[in-house]
Amino acid sequence: MEEITAGVTNISIAGDAQKKNRIQVSNTKKPLFFYVNLAKRYMQQHNEVELSALGMAISTVVSIAEILKNNGFAVEKKITTSTVEIRDEARGRPISKAKIEIVLGKTEKFDELMAAAAEERAGNGEEQS
Repeated sequence: MEEITAGVTNISIAGDAQKKNRIQVSNTKKPLFFYVNLAKRYMQQHNEVELSALGMAISTVVSIAEILKNNGFAVEKKITTSTVEIRDEARGRPISKAKIEIVLGKTEKFDELMAAAAEERAGNGEEQS
């Protein structure tokens, strides 16, 4: 089983330009705290995470970043805004969409906070049994 896990972890797809620590956020597909928890996991693995969004999902990315910062998990490293052209198939013309990328890094207290949260979850599980 460990060999399979190691194989999946080390897999790389040729021509994959996607960064391993990038999360592309949608404001319709997943709840906010799915992305907050995913960002924490990415920071554990890569020490930083890049949150990216287009258009209406930008406010969701900002909320995720603020939750992580206000709870002491992350610090801002870089914020980039731009506009991208997306082809509208229905109208047959390009549409400009706003884009944001926020790079967050782990705080010095990150590992301590994650350990405390894990202990709390373990404690809650025992009390309910």
